[in-house]
Amino acid sequence: MTELKVGIVGGGYMGKAHAVAYAAVGGVFDTPLRPKLEMVCARSEESAERYRKSFGFARATTDWRMLVNDPDIDAVIIASPQETHREIAEAAFALGKPVFCEKPLGANLSDSRAMVAAAERAGAVNMVGFNYIRTPASQYARQLVADGRIGDVTWFRGEHTEDFYADPQAPASWRTDGDANGTMGDLAPHMINAARAIIGPIAALCASVETVHKTRGDEPVTNDDQAQMMVRFDSGAQGHLFFSRVATGRKMGYAYEIHGTKGAIRFDQEDQNALHLYTMDGPEAERGFRKILTGPAHPDYLPFCQGSGHGTGYQDQIIIEARDFLRAIHENRPIWPTFNEGMEVNRVVMAALDSSRKQAWVTLKDY
Repeated sequence: MTELKVGIVGGGYMGKAHAVAYAAVGGVFDTPLRPKLEMVCARSEESAERYRKSFGFARATTDWRMLVNDPDIDAVIIASPQETHREIAEAAFALGKPVFCEKPLGANLSDSRAMVAAAERAGAVNMVGFNYIRTPASQYARQLVADGRIGDVTWFRGEHTEDFYADPQAPASWRTDGDANGTMGDLAPHMINAARAIIGPIAALCASVETVHKTRGDEPVTNDDQAQMMVRFDSGAQGHLFFSRVATGRKMGYAYEIHGTKGAIRFDQEDQNALHLYTMDGPEAERGFRKILTGPAHPDYLPFCQGSGHGTGYQDQIIIEARDFLRAIHENRPIWPTFNEGMEVNRVVMAALDSSRKQAWVTLKDY
């Protein structure tokens, strides 16, 4: 076993998730690299010290530069706001350190391109945090499509819908200011990543991006609440993607439906341990979607539980992510999704925003 000292920038929602994941990943997956929670960075001394004690870090700081430059930090995890990602990543890569960055990779496509370039110059391991595609069910869906179980894919419908801003009276916050914090910057990247992972690159799209509630209290809302896009994949398949933070009743609506020439697949993250599969087998009278409960036969399930149907949860996705990052470092090779995938997702977001302004179809190769 080799110790790997980890520094996490950000101790909030995702910072905690990563701290818990790195504390658990060695035992769950018996990884050859065993992470040690060395340092956490937060905005105030009070919160930094609170995170240090709660999560089990050896040290805490309010200066991300101190964390990145510390010679004892072997790998950097960025779980801070989008607008900080580029500077932190570039500083870490300048020292040759591996970097894991939460999505979206950059606050915009320009940031993402610069981050990819910095990673390539350094030759350093890099990974971006698309965790939902790592559920055993979604990994199995990717496998089914790749193996041709539903034939040639003709249609993909995907959504990432939540309702945390469905109440028009909810106050303004950091979430209501700037493109990077809107639905296209926050929720859309996950489902764009899913579409690319399952079906392949997007060739062209036509999007409509909307701010439903123009003000929150007396504050103007400067970003989007919901968006939709028609897409054409490189493969020729068609599709439709929808994203919303005002979808009343939806809590974790990361869902997709895939139609092929021999069958179909349905998935909804609110029931993340089930996959629905339809195949054109047997008599017509007996055909229908069957519910598959995930279990040890599905990707990355067994390390968590030996019983089928018992299920994995959100935190387990982050642990799988941590395993992948540690493996990439240990084997010194890229493991998907790298920064390049984050950049490609940013490219789709930029094209969608431009399409909405133009009210026209656009092709991805132009961005």
